[in-house]
Amino acid sequence: MTHKGPGFSVLYRWKLHPGMETSFVEAWSRVSALLLTQRGSLGSRLHRGDDGIWVSYAQWPSAEARSAAFSGAPVDAEATRQMHAAIAETFPEVVLESVADFMVPLAEHER
Repeated sequence: MTHKGPGFSVLYRWKLHPGMETSFVEAWSRVSALLLTQRGSLGSRLHRGDDGIWVSYAQWPSAEARSAAFSGAPVDAEATRQMHAAIAETFPEVVLESVADFMVPLAEHER
C-alpha cells in the first residue's frame, strides 16, 4: 500500500559562512517554529549534509498556503536577518511532489 504525503513540499539548500552554523540553526529554528504555529506550515526539518550543504525540507498544505505565509511581514524579522547573515550561498528551491510517504510521525516513533 502506498501512502501519499502532504500536498506541497519544498527543499531549501544553503552553504553557510564558516563559524555561523550555530547562529543559523538558532534563527532557522525560531522562524520555522513560528511558521508552524502562526502561518500554517506542516513542519520542517534541517539537515547538514556531509558535503557541507545545509538542507531544509518544509511541508505545506498547498502552494497557496505557503504563498500566503510569506506574503506579509516576516514572522521574525531579526531571525530572518540572522539567517541571511549566516548564508554564504543559496541554491534554487526545489518544489517536491509527494508520491509515497512512509515517514513515522514523531509521536508514534516515541511510543
